[in-house]
Amino acid sequence: MLFAVSDLHVDHPENRTVVDDLQPRSSGDWLIVCGDVADSPDDVAWALRILRERFERVIWTPGNHELLTGRDDPLRLRGEQRYLHLVERCRQIGVTTPEDSFPIWDGQGGPAQIAPLFLLYDYSFGRNVAATREEALQRAYDAGVVCVDEFLLHPDPYSSRQDWCRARVNEAERRLATSDPSLPMVLINHFPLLDAPTRVLRHPEFAQWCGTVRTADWHRRFRAAAVVYGHLHIPRTTWHDGVRFEEVSLGYPRERRHRRRKFAPRRILPEARLA
Repeated sequence: MLFAVSDLHVDHPENRTVVDDLQPRSSGDWLIVCGDVADSPDDVAWALRILRERFERVIWTPGNHELLTGRDDPLRLRGEQRYLHLVERCRQIGVTTPEDSFPIWDGQGGPAQIAPLFLLYDYSFGRNVAATREEALQRAYDAGVVCVDEFLLHPDPYSSRQDWCRARVNEAERRLATSDPSLPMVLINHFPLLDAPTRVLRHPEFAQWCGTVRTADWHRRFRAAAVVYGHLHIPRTTWHDGVRFEEVSLGYPRERRHRRRKFAPRRILPEARLA
């Protein structure tokens, strides 16, 4: 079966224990890991290596936390160089990345193309559509809800995160448009592909760091059997235009204390039918 998780944040000891305990259900299971594994590249590699040893295939796409470069970061790589460094480390341990060919899932619920995407955001999400980016940012500062990316996610060599997002969206759109039209797709991105899932955020000001409106119709255009994402730390299943969207975050330990169910990877294919 094809499973998915995101936002493992193994910098936290409790989350590290959760990852240590993750196991496939059968020998042929695949696992999607859609971002925010950890802040440190070494911790990212540790978690993905463990999972790759257990699952037949692991497919990763980065979140914003993998791309943060703090002042004391020994790696010192920023922006695209940091991303490409993580891609290389993934390839060394046999993990599929957004820079690799889309694998084909031939197991139960297949065949389907699995498309890991790295798209970023461009401040176009949010309820205050009429607001400029500057106004939206000011509202976030006034509310005390400002994403750490504003200080630590550098877009080098691009002039802004919006420009980097534009380049990533253009390249992903090109690849998706030339994919096999006879197969459905599982679209994977750390950020949701459309704005609707962000409307449940406790702090709506945060939505501007959650995606781009340029991908709002991709689940229809590119034959999505399912869309998998994280980032919001609100695990749930929603439906948009008849397409299943799965938010699969583990999240921070403090957030899980209020959840009734023990965390487990979400089954993506075959679709889990409710009795």
